[in-house]
Amino acid sequence: MSQKFGTTKLTPIRDDNCAAASILQHVFAALMAKGYDPVAQLTGFVLTGDPTYITSHDNARSMICRLERDEIVEELVRFYFKVDPGKF
Repeated sequence: MSQKFGTTKLTPIRDDNCAAASILQHVFAALMAKGYDPVAQLTGFVLTGDPTYITSHDNARSMICRLERDEIVEELVRFYFKVDPGKF
């Protein structure tokens, strides 16, 4: 007996208040407030996907989990190179 199950991809719900940039800024501030090194913690999260790198303080962990890791990397590259998100 063989059953085929497809993989369902969940797409995060987007609204103007949940843009990747604003979530990253919020998470950065929450990490700073708790005394963590935000660069190291965000790097660990992006590389591993392990949400325990992000503090739950001020709802930061649940907010960052709304984003896919590739969205975070895209936002960081856009910011680094100062690229307008609507340009491409």
